[in-house]
Amino acid sequence: MELTANLKSQLAALQLREVTNILDDLLLKAQSESYSYQQFLSNLLNHELKQREIKQTEKRLKLAAFPEHKTLQQFNVEEQQSLSKKQLNQLKELVWMEQAYSLILLGPTGVGKTHLSIGLGIEAIIRGYKVSFVMMDSLINILKTQEISRISRAKVKRVVESDMVIIDDLMFLAMNNHEANLFFQLINKLYGQSALVITSNKGPEDWGDMLGDPAITVAILDRIIHKSEVIHMNGDSHRLKNRQTIFGQEDK
Repeated sequence: MELTANLKSQLAALQLREVTNILDDLLLKAQSESYSYQQFLSNLLNHELKQREIKQTEKRLKLAAFPEHKTLQQFNVEEQQSLSKKQLNQLKELVWMEQAYSLILLGPTGVGKTHLSIGLGIEAIIRGYKVSFVMMDSLINILKTQEISRISRAKVKRVVESDMVIIDDLMFLAMNNHEANLFFQLINKLYGQSALVITSNKGPEDWGDMLGDPAITVAILDRIIHKSEVIHMNGDSHRLKNRQTIFGQEDK
C-alpha cells in the first residue's frame, strides 16, 4: 500500500493525473493478466494520453462557442439537393481548410447552413484544430469594443488564432464605414492563414449594399472569394418541416 501511495505521489508530481486516479485498477489488471513491464507501462501511458486528448477536445469545443452541438452525421444530405454525399465527404476531409479556403454557404433561412458549418467545425476540432464560431452582429460588436474591453480583445485574439473561423449570418445587418473597416482589417488578418466558413442569405453580389463603402467591399470580396467554394443551399426550411406543435396531429 505504501509503495502504491508513493507511486501515486510520483505520478502526480509528474502531472500524470489521469492515471493517478485509476492506478489501483491498472495494477490489479496487470497482476491478474500477467502483464509484462512494457505492457503495463504502455497501458498506463496510453490511458493518460487518451484522457488528455478527450479533455483538450472538450476545451476546444467550449472555446469554439457553438450555439448548439450539431454533427455532420446528423446533417440530412438527402434533403439538400445542392450537395451530394460525395461532396459532403470531400468537405469532411478538410483538405480545403488546410489550404485556407473560404467556404460560402448561401440560401434562405432554415435550409441547414448553420448546421453544416457547425458540423464542419466539430469535425475540425475532433482532429485537433482550433475553431471559432461567431454571429456577424456579435463579431462587429467585439471588433468595436476591443480597444476598451479585455474580454473583446481576448475573443478577437482567439478568432485570429483559429484554424477555421465560422461567421454566421454575414451581411444580416448593414454596417457603417467604421464597422466595415474593422471587418476588413479582420478579414485581412485571416486571409491566407485561416479557413473561413461564411453563411449568408445574400450572395456576394449583394454584399456591397450592406458594406456601404465600394472600396472596402472590393477589398473584402477579393480576399474572401480569391480561394473559395460557394454552395447554394436550397429546399424547404428544416425548422418548419420538423417543427413541433402544441396541438398534435389534427384530423382533416
